[in-house]
Amino acid sequence: MEFVQLSSHRRQVLSNEGIDPEYLFGVIANALREDLDGGCDVTTEATVSTEQRSRADVVARKDGIVSGLDVAASVFEIVSGESVTIKMVSSDSRAVRVGEVVMSVEGPTRSILTAERTALNLLCHLSGIATVTSRWVAEIEGTGAKIRDTRKTTPGLRSLEKYAVRCGGGHNHRMSLSDAALVKDNHVIAANGITNAVILIRSSAPDVIIEVEVDTLEQLRETISSGVDLVLLDNMDLSLIRQAVAMVDDYRQQFGTDVLLEVSGGIQLEHAREIAFTGVDFLSVGSLTHSSIILDFGLDFVL
Repeated sequence: MEFVQLSSHRRQVLSNEGIDPEYLFGVIANALREDLDGGCDVTTEATVSTEQRSRADVVARKDGIVSGLDVAASVFEIVSGESVTIKMVSSDSRAVRVGEVVMSVEGPTRSILTAERTALNLLCHLSGIATVTSRWVAEIEGTGAKIRDTRKTTPGLRSLEKYAVRCGGGHNHRMSLSDAALVKDNHVIAANGITNAVILIRSSAPDVIIEVEVDTLEQLRETISSGVDLVLLDNMDLSLIRQAVAMVDDYRQQFGTDVLLEVSGGIQLEHAREIAFTGVDFLSVGSLTHSSIILDFGLDFVL
C-alpha cells in the first residue's frame, strides 16, 4: 500500500503543536506497515466495495483529557489522501466526557477501516498520558511546583508522548541526551566524583544546563558548591527533602545564585502535594509515560 503525504494544512497544525510532520509520518507509516503485514486488510477488501463511502465519529468511551487529535487525523490522511474529510469537534488539552464526539471522518469506507486501529491506538495512548498528567498537575496546584516527565518513554514515540504530557498541563524534561547534562551515579563513578564531572562538562559544553542526581545531603552539599543549575533529589524521604530544601535556601541567600530542585524516584500521587509543599521546584514522574493507562476512544459509523 502506498501512503499519501500529509496536507500542508495538517503539517502546519502539527508544527504549531511542536510535532515534526516528517517524524510523525514515519511513526504512522511504520505502524500501518505493521498492521498491513502480509499485504492487505483482507476483511475490509472482502466485505467493502471500492466505491463505498462512509462517515464515522471518533467517540470518547471514558472521561479524560484528549491528546493526539491531529495525530489521529494524520493517519486517516496518510491512508486516504484528499479523498477524506476530517472535522474536528474537540481539541487537544480539552476535557471530554463519555459519549462525546471529538472528531468526524468522511471518506472511502475501506480507507477509514484500514486506518481505524492505528489512529485509535495513538489517540488512546496519548490521551491516557494527558489524562494522568492532568491528575498530577491538579494534585499540586497552588504549591508553586511543576510536574515534569522523564526519558522513560516508548522507543520511537518520545516526541508524541512528551506532547501528551504538555496537553495534560505538565512540563518536559530533556527531549534527548543533548538537551542538558544529567549527572547520575554511574557518571560520578566514571568521572571520579561529582565536582570533577561538573568541571569536565563545563569544559566540553560550557552553555549546557547541568543537573546532578544525589541521594544524600553530603552529595547535595558538594553538588551545589560545584555550581550546577539543578539538583535531582533521588528517592529521598520527606524529612530528607525538607532538609535539602533548607540547605539550598541557605546557599541561595548566601551566594545569591538560584539552584533549582527536582524530586524523583517512586513518587506516588497521594504524596505529591506534601512533597510539592516542601519548596521543591519540580516533581519528576516517569510513570506519566511508561505506565499510563489508555483513555479509550471508539470509531462509530453513522452513515
